[in-house]
Amino acid sequence: MSTDTDAESAAESRRTFVGGLLMLGFVAATGFPLARASSAEASRARGSARIDVRDHGARGDGVHDDTAAFQAAVDALPSAGGTVEVAAGDYLIDPTRSVRLRSRMHLALAAGATLRAMPNAKPKTNVLLGERLQDLEISGGRIIGERDAHLGTEGEWGHGIRLRACQRVTLRDIRISRCWGDGISAGGYMSRGRWSQPGSDLLLVGVVCEGNRRQGLTLGSYRGVRVRDCRFNGNGGTAPGAGIDIEPDADVARDIVIEDCEASGNRGAGIQLYKRAAAVTIRNCTIERNGGPGILAFAALDSEFNGNRLQGNGGRGVAVRAGSRNIRVDGNPVASSR
Repeated sequence: MSTDTDAESAAESRRTFVGGLLMLGFVAATGFPLARASSAEASRARGSARIDVRDHGARGDGVHDDTAAFQAAVDALPSAGGTVEVAAGDYLIDPTRSVRLRSRMHLALAAGATLRAMPNAKPKTNVLLGERLQDLEISGGRIIGERDAHLGTEGEWGHGIRLRACQRVTLRDIRISRCWGDGISAGGYMSRGRWSQPGSDLLLVGVVCEGNRRQGLTLGSYRGVRVRDCRFNGNGGTAPGAGIDIEPDADVARDIVIEDCEASGNRGAGIQLYKRAAAVTIRNCTIERNGGPGILAFAALDSEFNGNRLQGNGGRGVAVRAGSRNIRVDGNPVASSR
């Protein structure tokens, strides 16, 4: 299954790679380049304006469609940007329309705020959508998809958050579950089938993606990603069903650090690198009880996996397929597979 963040033409070829895995437990080359993520922990630049979605008609009662009210609040921010505040409540969002975010904004959800996707039959939808934006932050609350109430059978691109060719984005302390596609899909921008622009500088901290139908997190064409203290559990239902899938359909995904995370109980691999993924570091993660290998590398480059705890995975703890080069695997204790 390919990522819709870049191109969808490779969707079927994706499903053919699961056999013939090899265990790798050695340093492949000297002079190994470490992955370096450019993301910073600091808040993204934005103005001081504060907009409450309730002032634009949002009810948060779990009955009325609040999509237009959310969009009005976003659109009401001044050119310098600011914060859109979402108080506790159950807000129905139509993912076929999406809430379209803007640059220099913070969507701040209270701990008791839920964005709940309305049932639909479309193969491709997004609750929150950011395209070619800069300095964006989304924090708090939760997003619940419509996987359990989806009205159609086609497609796998019903995402909680979709980012396309965005720069300087932080996702923090948000829980995303039960989406028809990915919890989060982040990648580049394609126009008329031609490569246009990658994303850059993405930071995920304290994010939970669970029970989504395709992946917890898909990374397409992106540079400079840090994923820290996050959980990607119980995802799957259509291939590849990984906790995290790094899979650029065009260009390269590189300079990615995944640390102190958990990837457990996913139908496919816990974390997989699939073609043109380069300079990826996976360290100090707990990766267990996945249907596929704990970590799977397919034609991945210049990456290292160290200090991870691997146990009970359906495939090998770390598996590498042909085409991978300069892979370092060190200090990953492996318990028996299921």
